[in-house]
Amino acid sequence: MRAVVQRVRDARVSVEGEVAGSISRGVLVYLGVAQGDSEADAVYLAEKIAGLRIFPDAGGVMNRSVRETGGEVLAVSQFTLLADARKGRRPSYSHAADGAGAKKLYEYFMEKIREQGLPCQSGVFQAHMEVSYTNDGPVTILLDSKKLF
Repeated sequence: MRAVVQRVRDARVSVEGEVAGSISRGVLVYLGVAQGDSEADAVYLAEKIAGLRIFPDAGGVMNRSVRETGGEVLAVSQFTLLADARKGRRPSYSHAADGAGAKKLYEYFMEKIREQGLPCQSGVFQAHMEVSYTNDGPVTILLDSKKLF
C-alpha cells in the first residue's frame, strides 16, 4: 500500500461539481492499494499517518502529529500511485489491486484512521475527482507499507 501524505491548510474533493469531502487543517492522503496488500498494510499506514510528526510545535520544529494538533484527514483513492513507468512511455498499473479488493482496503484504512481519533473525509472510489488544496510548507511525504517494486 502506498500513500502520499500532504500537510494542508485546507483540502476538498469534488465529483461532478459536488463536494464529496473537505477538511480544514490536517493531511490530504492519496492512497494506492497494491496486489497482495492486506488489512495489516492499512493498519500500518493509518497508525504511521496519525503519528507522523510533520506539524510545527511552538518553536516551529516539525514535532507534532495530525492527531496532536486536532487536525483532520482527507483520504482519496488513487490507483495511479502504483504506476510503473520504468519501461516505455505508458505507465503499467499491473501492481494495482483489483477494484473490489482496493475499495475494501481503502474503506478499512479510513476506519482505522477514525479509530486513531481523527475525523476522516473521503473522495468517491473509482470516480473522476477534482482535488483542491493548500499545501502547507510545502510538506509532502511518501509512505509505503512494504517495498512494492
